[in-house]
Amino acid sequence: MTDHTPAGSNASVFPLRVLMLLATAVFVSVTAEFMPTGLLPQIARGLEVSEAQVGLLVTIFAATVVLTAMALSILTRRYSRKSLVVAALIVMALSNVLAAVAPSFAVMVAARVVGGLAHGLFFALANAYAAYLVPRERLGRAVAILTAGGTMAFVLGVPLGTALGNAFGWRLAFIALAVIILSLALALMVTLPQVSREVALSTGEIALPVRLDPTLPLVLVAALIVVLALGGHNTFYVYIAPYLIDVAGFEGQGVAGVLFVYGGAGALGVAAAGVLGDRFPRGALVGMLLVATVSIAMLGARGTGDLWVISMVVIWAAAFGGIPALLQLRLLRAVSVRLRDFGSAVLVTAFNVGIGGGALVGAVLYDPIGVQALAYAGASGFALAVLVAVVADRIEHLRASSPHSHQG
Repeated sequence: MTDHTPAGSNASVFPLRVLMLLATAVFVSVTAEFMPTGLLPQIARGLEVSEAQVGLLVTIFAATVVLTAMALSILTRRYSRKSLVVAALIVMALSNVLAAVAPSFAVMVAARVVGGLAHGLFFALANAYAAYLVPRERLGRAVAILTAGGTMAFVLGVPLGTALGNAFGWRLAFIALAVIILSLALALMVTLPQVSREVALSTGEIALPVRLDPTLPLVLVAALIVVLALGGHNTFYVYIAPYLIDVAGFEGQGVAGVLFVYGGAGALGVAAAGVLGDRFPRGALVGMLLVATVSIAMLGARGTGDLWVISMVVIWAAAFGGIPALLQLRLLRAVSVRLRDFGSAVLVTAFNVGIGGGALVGAVLYDPIGVQALAYAGASGFALAVLVAVVADRIEHLRASSPHSHQG
């Protein structure tokens, strides 16, 4: 069954309520992906495995998304977008229930695989949904709202889950998340409009295959920056709880407290990206990547002193808080209309390659170099992202200013 109702039929009304619901669903979906991060020691004790193994649960989730998101998008292209959004959220809720009652690490892995399947499909649908709900001139605002949902999962979702897990147990934290996801699925079932995915061609226009679209290289560059930045971030962030406990000396609710501080600073980063992204779309991204590089490296250089650690965490969080939104806007400005769905799927895949790859790198390096040195590995990923962004921007500037670019 396909969607028939045209999107944006009432262009004068911005669908803020629907977009906020979708953004909230993105928020809880990303929170579910990273739930093991803040509760890593507790889950390790509960399932009688090492902390590094629990860190791999993030990799398993992300790897499932990488391997299946694009395939699921293709296999479900004939079905209603609205029905798929609701169904994906319901499956995601069930995966968190399975995680909550998991008697062993193997069952927890199965729960993460099911969650990854649902998350990949939902995230690809949600990213593209904004483009179907609003006209092109309002697309930036709509995408910014959805992107903020994902960013706020790092900002507030993981700290809230950590606090809940510390207070009542990690299993209850997964149950609470499942209840919230199911509630959002029911709300979207009622409020989410059907959308049309038809893209009309001009008279005589021939639809280009993806490989011949001139904006494809820009999509791939954006994806590479995502992989490097998210990989660097998660090489260290997935293991932030052991760092705060074993290196910085925080305990129990102190870890949740630092993550809440991280969340508040990240919220400032989201707001800054909204302001700076419109004025300095390229410079803002490079600047935030640079700040993230330096602040994480400083955590590796010195891991003691409450004020020092909290200060560097705040700077890192403020920088990273705006990076996902700026990356999404970079892609939005680069991609052609016909490449919108494909670009969205590529970006979802890239985000999860970075997330899973970073968690995997951290797990491999955790014992040989120690959790504090993981900060240097994370900084390296951000530094490479800066390099790619600067080189790509320079090449694009030279191409745009070349006399040949204005011919034909």
